[in-house]
Amino acid sequence: MTPGLYTGPLLALLCLLHGSEETCPSMCLCVSDTVSCSSSGLAKLPLSLPSFSVTLDLSHNHLSWLGPDGFKRMPRLENLRMAHNKLSSLGHGVFQNASSLRLLDLSSNMLHVVEQHYFQGLWRLEELLLFNNKISQVEAGALSGLSSLKMAYFSLNQITHFPFFSIQDHSHPFLTMLDLSSNRMTRLPWEDVKALPGLVQRGLYLHNNSLICDCSMYSVFWHWNLRGYDSLKDFTDEHTCTIYGDPRASIRFLRHTRFFHNCTVEKAVSQPVTVLLSNVLVSEGERVRLDCQTSLSSTDLSFTWLSPSKGYITQASINDTLISLFANGTLEIQAAKVNDTGLYVCTAVDIKQALNATREVNVTVLLPVAESFNTGYTTLLGCVVTMVFILMYLYLTPCRCSYCKQPKPPLIPIAAYDPSTLTSVFSPSTRQQPKIQTNKHVAFMEPMISEEGTELTPES
Repeated sequence: MTPGLYTGPLLALLCLLHGSEETCPSMCLCVSDTVSCSSSGLAKLPLSLPSFSVTLDLSHNHLSWLGPDGFKRMPRLENLRMAHNKLSSLGHGVFQNASSLRLLDLSSNMLHVVEQHYFQGLWRLEELLLFNNKISQVEAGALSGLSSLKMAYFSLNQITHFPFFSIQDHSHPFLTMLDLSSNRMTRLPWEDVKALPGLVQRGLYLHNNSLICDCSMYSVFWHWNLRGYDSLKDFTDEHTCTIYGDPRASIRFLRHTRFFHNCTVEKAVSQPVTVLLSNVLVSEGERVRLDCQTSLSSTDLSFTWLSPSKGYITQASINDTLISLFANGTLEIQAAKVNDTGLYVCTAVDIKQALNATREVNVTVLLPVAESFNTGYTTLLGCVVTMVFILMYLYLTPCRCSYCKQPKPPLIPIAAYDPSTLTSVFSPSTRQQPKIQTNKHVAFMEPMISEEGTELTPES
């Protein structure tokens, strides 16, 4: 059989392998699992993007529309940056098979409406950036399914209404920041706002809007200010409202409260002040109890804990023998573990008065001291032990030479010796002796002198 018969199949195999290799688009820069196509003049997505990409940067281009299945071949994609483009809408199924996304940056585009199908399937998404667009409407189901969402930025848009009712504890348990600042909201559904989870209220930014001054608005902000929310402390002067809807008559209502003297704000809103306890430190394996004492005085309360490792905990949902929830709301963990570290939030609900209050505890579980022993001390101890064994080997090892078994000669004072009778170890007679075998032990001994004055060499 001639060699030429193997040439055709071999070339076909090489071509197939070469065609299957994923190459970096010519206008992009690919480093490890990051692909950057920023500022490349792109008007549409590149035809082939590496499927191994974890981070993809398409910012500062001319993309105006994203069609379906645009990222279907990128299952590992976690960070997608598309800021500073010309996107005005997103097609159905844009992020199909891209459910690993954790960060999506669509800021500084030209989006007008956030439709409910935009982010379908992105249940792992943690950070959503939509600021500096032209958004005037956010549909009710736009954030549905984003159960891992932690931060959402809608600032610098033209939003007049926002679906606050769609954000609840069970739908967005990790949401801690909702930025709606610098929009065009004049009146808000305050009952829906007050019903937001406590962590969302703490991180809700509403400054630089066109709110109309009224008692309902002031009551909410008064209680938030009393609780010391950073969203109010950091932007005190940016919280303004207009008197009777006249833009020319606006006041900084957190500094000038004279207009609201006739408002009744003493009655607590749906969530009284949240008490943030000091950090609780506990060693691994120890028992820890977290109380749920709030300002609610009713004896008919129900309690729910939000745990960082086990989610929501109620008396009906407990199936772990190491966790107990008592009738007074105290949560007991019998043997704390390192993964139990985090923020615990207890919600006490008074069904009769339609009030609820929260209490937060920051728990840190430390490793036992024995496990956190310093590595440097361990190394030093090992060196010391090694040196001890070496010295024991050198000085305490029994001598195996035949000469060592003979009785030691009587000690003779040094003064009795005549230096002229001693043979120097550097004398020619010493150098002429046969070399000692290399397999003998080293003995740290002084040269022994016989009665005739000749040097004796120990033998093994």
